[in-house]
Amino acid sequence: MITRIVKMTFVPERVNEFLKVFDANKERIAGFEGCTHLKLLQSIDDATIFFTYSHWDTVEHLNKYRDSDLFINVWNQTKILFADKAEAWSVDVKFES
Repeated sequence: MITRIVKMTFVPERVNEFLKVFDANKERIAGFEGCTHLKLLQSIDDATIFFTYSHWDTVEHLNKYRDSDLFINVWNQTKILFADKAEAWSVDVKFES
């Protein structure tokens, strides 16, 4: 299993636009082949910072999603709302309780 964490910082006035894009696509993303978990997190210290936290069966599943029309469409709508460059990490869980 792969965990994917993406940090996104939005222009304050564009946060609601992002939330609409995410809401319109979250079920399709969560239902994409190989995606077993999807969360959207918002910073409690800065309301313009969000994280997506997702689990993927394999790196190949994640890459298939990242190459998909769904991802390209959502990303193109999302990245124009950024105040800063997005950051992303693919990680293995080493401990969980």
